[in-house]
Amino acid sequence: MVNELELYVHIPFCVRKCAYCDFLSFPSKEDLRQEYVNALIREIRGYGKRYASCHVPTVFIGGGTPSILSSTQIQAVFSAIRETFRVDPEAEITMEANPGTVTEEKLLAWKGAGVNRISIGLQSVRDEELRMLGRIHDHRQFLDTWRLVRQAGMENVNIDLISAIPGQTPESWRETLRKTVELAPEHLSVYSLIIEEGTPFYEWYSNGPRDPQSEDRGRGAKKDASQDARDGAQGPADPAGASGSDDQQYPPLPDEETERLMYEETENILTEYGYARYEISNYAKPGCACRHNIGYWQRKAYLGIGLGSSSLIGTTRFCHTPDMETYLACAGDPGKICEEEQFLSKKDEMEEFMFLGLRMMCGVRKSEFFRLFGIPVDTVYGETLKKLQEYGLLEIEKETIRLTKRGIDISNYVFAQFLLS
Repeated sequence: MVNELELYVHIPFCVRKCAYCDFLSFPSKEDLRQEYVNALIREIRGYGKRYASCHVPTVFIGGGTPSILSSTQIQAVFSAIRETFRVDPEAEITMEANPGTVTEEKLLAWKGAGVNRISIGLQSVRDEELRMLGRIHDHRQFLDTWRLVRQAGMENVNIDLISAIPGQTPESWRETLRKTVELAPEHLSVYSLIIEEGTPFYEWYSNGPRDPQSEDRGRGAKKDASQDARDGAQGPADPAGASGSDDQQYPPLPDEETERLMYEETENILTEYGYARYEISNYAKPGCACRHNIGYWQRKAYLGIGLGSSSLIGTTRFCHTPDMETYLACAGDPGKICEEEQFLSKKDEMEEFMFLGLRMMCGVRKSEFFRLFGIPVDTVYGETLKKLQEYGLLEIEKETIRLTKRGIDISNYVFAQFLLS
């Protein structure tokens, strides 16, 4: 039985599906949102006997667009969480929000419910780039949301940005970076675009001249919040249609040289403004790294709540159904909404320890590997570590193993080397 448990709550609703998004999300009407909130509360309470004694150090409300819910709905979800789990007094509690869906009333309600960290999806400061991405807001609306967030007293705020988007240039990317950091957010999540199957971008670019996944560029996770807790599920058909249409025209993707320049500029500019890179795609002011996401990379236990969410409890990973009808009918009995279950072998756990832990700039500790698995890391991975060190991809000290700058650049290759045959 675990003593500590992170919580991820999935809100699958959005105003409009973005052209690049493959998360389990879709537009909806108010009556479905209320039904879903009612089901969430039943699910949360359904965990009472099993996890009521667990301490909860972090809560992350992600999506989709959680800020689309009403103040009353969000407060009801948090009330159920606090009635069911032992949420730590100093817990980090994050709410994802999109410009165009945030009001002063909602912010005050979130703060009253205990939210102390906001993650805002900006992506770009150029309105033409936002339109092309299918975002529902322009830069002015983002700035309005930013002012509301600060006026509400939120002192720990993340901003999401995406580089290498269609038509983007190094100049426009530098503008996005500088205009964003001049606002002095506490945290920045900066991801290079991945063209995912099932999105309008994929349909447009799938026959293009380059494979968007051929180069790593440190891409891994796509959002600040818990991709692991959302993986494994595809959403229902978008009732309002995905952003874009059959005749939508998208500009060319940046070439590899341009993308590489953007990638290098990101670290240079953010370092100049005092942000420390603590994970491949995440930067923070001192003391403001995302505790919830660090939990994923350190393989701490987490419980996913809601449609299509995933969990890791002990040596078991499991995923909830992505089917809304099934979820609404069975949410009160969490066992009935579990669709996939994977029991991790010791080999699986060792692999995950290495390739998740190495995402962080601090790397992994040899003593922690031995504590968890009862065997020295050199006994399992000695030849792999030696080879990657000789290639200049790993820096190995007496106690610590971490990626070098070159290793970060081709991190997916490095991670693959830790898969045990």
